[in-house]
This record gives sequence, C-alpha cells and structure tokens, in this order.
Amino acid sequence: MAAIRTRQEARERIIKTFMNSLDKVVPEDESVPLTGKTFRDFELQARTVKEAVIPTILEERAALDGQAKAEAAGTCPYCGSDRTYLDLQMLQKEIRSPDGPVVLPRQRARCRACNGSFSPSGS
Repeated sequence: MAAIRTRQEARERIIKTFMNSLDKVVPEDESVPLTGKTFRDFELQARTVKEAVIPTILEERAALDGQAKAEAAGTCPYCGSDRTYLDLQMLQKEIRSPDGPVVLPRQRARCRACNGSFSPSGS
C-alpha cells in the first residue's frame, strides 16, 4: 500500500489553508481594518481558523499514511474468491470529527465471482 500524496504537497495545502484563514482574521494589509470588538468576537474568529485548519491536517495526514492506497484488492470477504479488482475511481467519504467535516478518499474493490463490493484498505 502507498500514500496518496507527498509530504511536500500535504504541507503546502495545510500552509495555504492556514494562511487563507489567518488573512481573514489578521489581514496583512495595514489599511484593512480588523473586525470584531469583543473577546467573544475574537474567539469566534479563532474558531473559524481552527475549523478550517484541523480538518485539512486530518485529511492530509490520512493521505500520507502508508495504508491510504491499496495496491491490490485482495480476497473477497464475502465468498473468499481471488477474482477481485480495484475500482479505478476513489470515492470521497465525509466523516465528522469534533473539529468539523473531514473528507477522505475511499477505495472500493469488486469481486467478479459474487459481484460484491468491499473496501480493500480497511478503516
């Protein structure tokens, strides 16, 4: 099994997401006024940064895992046949984390013997 992305690609996406979020809270341009007047406003702004960055980190870390992409479908869990193949297209599965929705790519495999569908890479 192999990773879906390189570390450099993952780091670039995380940094870009963070910088975009930071620019909304503390713009680099001095002529742009800061928004919010109360500490509660500042907390909400910080929460929007967290809700953008943490799911991105989780997505990228999952893509860097060595088990993120299966090389072969393996045996069918339903009938035990070796006549399996990987679908060419990966599905995008959204899961909920405490910090917001995380979209993870999910591989699917099919069995030619029983026509069953399963995930070769586990959870």
